[in-house]
Amino acid sequence: MTPVDPSPDAAATAGERVDPLSGVPARIVPTRQGRPNLPDGSCPFCPGGLEAPEPYTVRAFPNRWPPMDGDRAEIILYSPVHDADLGTLDAAQGRALVDLWAERSAALGSRDDVAYVLIFENRGPEVGATIAHPHGQLYAFESVPPAALVELTRPDAEAALEPAAHADRLVIDGDHWCAWVPFAAGWPYELLVAPRRAVPDLPSLDDRGRDHLAAILTELVARLDALFDAPMPYMLWIHQRPFDGVDRPAARMHVHIAPLLRAAGVRRFVAAGELGSGVLFNPVDPVTAAAALRDIRRDIRRDLR
Repeated sequence: MTPVDPSPDAAATAGERVDPLSGVPARIVPTRQGRPNLPDGSCPFCPGGLEAPEPYTVRAFPNRWPPMDGDRAEIILYSPVHDADLGTLDAAQGRALVDLWAERSAALGSRDDVAYVLIFENRGPEVGATIAHPHGQLYAFESVPPAALVELTRPDAEAALEPAAHADRLVIDGDHWCAWVPFAAGWPYELLVAPRRAVPDLPSLDDRGRDHLAAILTELVARLDALFDAPMPYMLWIHQRPFDGVDRPAARMHVHIAPLLRAAGVRRFVAAGELGSGVLFNPVDPVTAAAALRDIRRDIRRDLR
């Protein structure tokens, strides 16, 4: 299918706008209309491909179809192995990925035109991923985006990131990182991952914190895949302290994982009643979801102690 060309006045219409009725921002990016839906031929992310001409362990590079200007959108390759994924990375590869997340966060966060660095992954065609090679992305915003700002300003947000508040919904109770299904989860088998001690951002993680973040994320993705014996499509994003120079002593980094399947082969769709009301309707009880993920038996479990 031939991509639709961006409009002639793309430069004039591009940029962030705020809806006057709802106050919700939207970024208008006509230039992304021209990006291909699927790569033609060989994988551009495999070593020797278009985006990875040289051998690599992990790699970050500017997005060719960025939603923002100034090289503030990047692709992050998790592994040179095409059929790997976050759930199959070994300890060394997982640590290399966390180090790259931290390095790129620090590099982009040091810029005067960047206030917030969002690391995220869309896994699977169900969420729009067009290339199967394991990868995520980075967006560097000039202001703190609303979803992160809400968490930074809610008075009970800090307490909500304490594992002790989620005992009946804990999935992994590690020495350094814990994971649980949120009390008001909006997605089936949704997960929140947080460090035991308050760490504000990726660059602030010490060696052990980085090792264990890699371990718990690979373990969780492996469990999600085992849940229905198939790769789980999901959206993952990391919230961390903004790089806007504002003192935020309560900021604590954490990871959100929103899986899309509510049963084997059955997707959970967000429909008009939810978008129109702003209230999510989750068909899977959080305690039941946590028990299912907690009870999965696997031959190899990562060392989280």
